[in-house]
Amino acid sequence: MLEEKDPFVYAHEKEKEIVWMSQNTNQIKTSPKIMESMIKALEEGKHNLYPHRDGILGFKDDILKDLGLKGEGFDALITNGGIEGTYTLTRSMLDEGDNVIASDPSFMPIHHQIELCGAEPKEIDIYKDPYKLSIDEVNEAVNGDTKMILLIDPLNPLGSSYTEEEVKGISQIAEDNDLLLIHDITYRDFAYEHTLASEFVPERTIFACSFSKNVGFAGMRLGALVMPEEYSDILHKYRTNVLSANVIAQVGAKKALETKEEWLPDMLEQSRKNQKIIKEAVEEIPDVHLPVYPSSTNMFVIDVEKTGLDPQKIQKKLLYEHDVFVRGGNYLSKTAGDKFIRVSFTVPEEGARKFAEKLALVMDDLR
Repeated sequence: MLEEKDPFVYAHEKEKEIVWMSQNTNQIKTSPKIMESMIKALEEGKHNLYPHRDGILGFKDDILKDLGLKGEGFDALITNGGIEGTYTLTRSMLDEGDNVIASDPSFMPIHHQIELCGAEPKEIDIYKDPYKLSIDEVNEAVNGDTKMILLIDPLNPLGSSYTEEEVKGISQIAEDNDLLLIHDITYRDFAYEHTLASEFVPERTIFACSFSKNVGFAGMRLGALVMPEEYSDILHKYRTNVLSANVIAQVGAKKALETKEEWLPDMLEQSRKNQKIIKEAVEEIPDVHLPVYPSSTNMFVIDVEKTGLDPQKIQKKLLYEHDVFVRGGNYLSKTAGDKFIRVSFTVPEEGARKFAEKLALVMDDLR
């Protein structure tokens, strides 16, 4: 009999024992300089004062520099995580009756934020090859009420990414129809190749950024919106925290940007090794496959539709019997959520190997 306790309560109670693969968190070690900078800031009492509303000195410039946008007419708004940034964005830019072109599967909390504004996420079913929005599908979905295109690139949960030509084509749709293009680039650092929409429509592109995934700051709650300067006033007006974000997190994130060349290659190497470990395990299980491989994020979808098994039951059995926490697809798709589990692989290698071993056992048991 499976434990019926709330899975997140259970997982947090056993935090040290859990292989945490359910929320795309990153537990792979980065540069020790990042931690040292935060410890030093604590020792100096930086946390006793509010940071400047625009962030600690130099942090915004480092964010813009990292994207190649410093001096290009862009501004940055520091937020408490990427999700606060998208809330600020939707709240300030959408009115009742508007619609936003988006995908399904997707990171559905953003769709909920759209609905809170009285607007509609127009969700295009992408759970089919090539597992991402096509230029034609986006173009056909636009109507007189469309206000934005939400381009999550690379895409949570599928791990797919967009080519330069695809980003250019979707950007052209935004240009032709006077739309904003919201480019959620949370997983950009994991991509093999990546193109920013600002290369084509800089005056229409707003970026949603996060430090939760690349440098592993999920618990620090730090992100940013990066926007053309003409949108600065309206987005700052609707910001939910006029006292900026966690100052210790900002110190660490600034150091992470300054030292990215020291830690990112090793982190990606381990992440991609873990991908391969899981792929090899999946290939040994009948009727199970990876729709997208390799992933351009720190996760991928494992399709279990042909097994006839409920992804929620797979999630529960892995967690309560084996201390491996993955996520059933219903959190990420209204139409295909009963077909897959989502697994993030930025965990220590032993965690990826444990999942690879236990997945086959769980599938056999449930069959």
